[in-house]
Amino acid sequence: MSSTLLEVTRSSHEDVERLERLVVKELQREVTSNRDRLLQNHRVRNMIDAIVGTTHKLVDIYEDKDNARKDEIAALGGQTASGTNVFSAFYDRLKEIREYHRRHPLARVIDPTEDFEEIVKEEPHVEFSGEEAFGRYLDMHELFNEFINSKFGEPVEYSAYLDTFSQFHKVSNQLKSSRQYKSYLEHLLEYLVSFFERTEPLQDLGRIFLKVESEFEDLWTDGKISGYENKGLENGHVSSQEHIIDLDYYSSIEELMEVGPEKLKEALAARGLKVGGTLKQRAERLFLTKHTPLDQLDKKHFAKGSLNLEQNGDAVPQQNSKEIALLEAKLQRMCELLKEKIIQTKENIEKKQAMTYEEMEAEREEEEVQADSESDDEEQQIYNPLKLPMGWDGKPIPYWLYKLHGLGQEFKCEICGNQSYWGRRAFERHFKEWRHQHGMRCLGIPNTKNFNEITSIQEAKELWEKIQEKQGLNKWRPDLEEEYEDKEGNIYNKKTYTDLQRQGLI
Repeated sequence: MSSTLLEVTRSSHEDVERLERLVVKELQREVTSNRDRLLQNHRVRNMIDAIVGTTHKLVDIYEDKDNARKDEIAALGGQTASGTNVFSAFYDRLKEIREYHRRHPLARVIDPTEDFEEIVKEEPHVEFSGEEAFGRYLDMHELFNEFINSKFGEPVEYSAYLDTFSQFHKVSNQLKSSRQYKSYLEHLLEYLVSFFERTEPLQDLGRIFLKVESEFEDLWTDGKISGYENKGLENGHVSSQEHIIDLDYYSSIEELMEVGPEKLKEALAARGLKVGGTLKQRAERLFLTKHTPLDQLDKKHFAKGSLNLEQNGDAVPQQNSKEIALLEAKLQRMCELLKEKIIQTKENIEKKQAMTYEEMEAEREEEEVQADSESDDEEQQIYNPLKLPMGWDGKPIPYWLYKLHGLGQEFKCEICGNQSYWGRRAFERHFKEWRHQHGMRCLGIPNTKNFNEITSIQEAKELWEKIQEKQGLNKWRPDLEEEYEDKEGNIYNKKTYTDLQRQGLI
């Protein structure tokens, strides 16, 4: 019944609209954990891919390269070779529909909405390694081993590697031209792209790279790529194209010698060839490149710094500088997009270095249990229109208890640094806590029962002065504070001096 091309077109449009509504519905759903957010994004990505695939089919139908759509529309209009008969086409179609239902009287009407609802409910399969912790951290141990075992790498700790792996300017141009370095960059970019696509499936990485490539081409043409502005003659390259001689204009070595020794030297250096020798030797060496590609020339013609010998002995001319620079530009962009993940990975590594294996396993199990409990608990919305405080079970406390203990009343204590305490019980309890005791100690006042209910610094000082006056600590007491001196120069207060004098000791 739905085999006609027009019916397929209508059904495809309906599928696209239904998927669009499901995308909106899915994005409006609030998620609570990183795992739920990741799975939600992947579900939306799958629906977007389905929309794109269906749209491509519709484009092919509307282009109608085989004229099938045009013929079907003509047949529905009753157009035949003998003429136009609308009623004949209508009754033929009606007869076909009746015959179908006569043969299938118990045919069930399929609701396509059910199939699309299953898309939202299903959980996408996203693979992460144990170290990646479902997209929370990067797992770059293989790349780290490749780096420290290479000629351009250096022996560093894994945490230090996470800080420096994007600092490509530290590698010399001579080492950058090796196959090993290019292979390392390709593996690094492949992993970062894979990780980004798994953690951010809704991002259009292709469009990001197109922008990077367009900006790179402009900077490369202007010679503004960092580290590639001027490689110098010692590396076998020059930065300007005006020094490269076009050999198509020269048919003999003698004609090439007329250019001059300096121009020949610059042209040889641009191709990575030796620049020494007489004028004729330079011209002969340069003329060899007119009919022979650089990768087929004998090694003896190349300068010492222009070839990088790999472990297998193959020579690699420095022809891939632009490709390597483009890889570095893409990697720099990926590091900017994954900056937070790199920082979190480093912090996680440093934390694990101070933990035992049992502690790491316990933390991993706790995170898994917490993630499952969060997803279950948050699904139940708590009804709390009066905005009552939460109890120990995560539910609002009874309203009578709220009024009885005055939990809605706010108390502030200036001595504690303007700390707020909700409820009478919490306010009374805080006088015995370390925060209040520390504040009283800073004021030079003992934290006694006399200062309960005192929250102002000025009131506490005034009360302390009154207590001191009441105890007589500020009055002049001559028997204790008046000083006397004997013949030997010893100092006594009045009471002690009098007692010693009566005893005849002075």
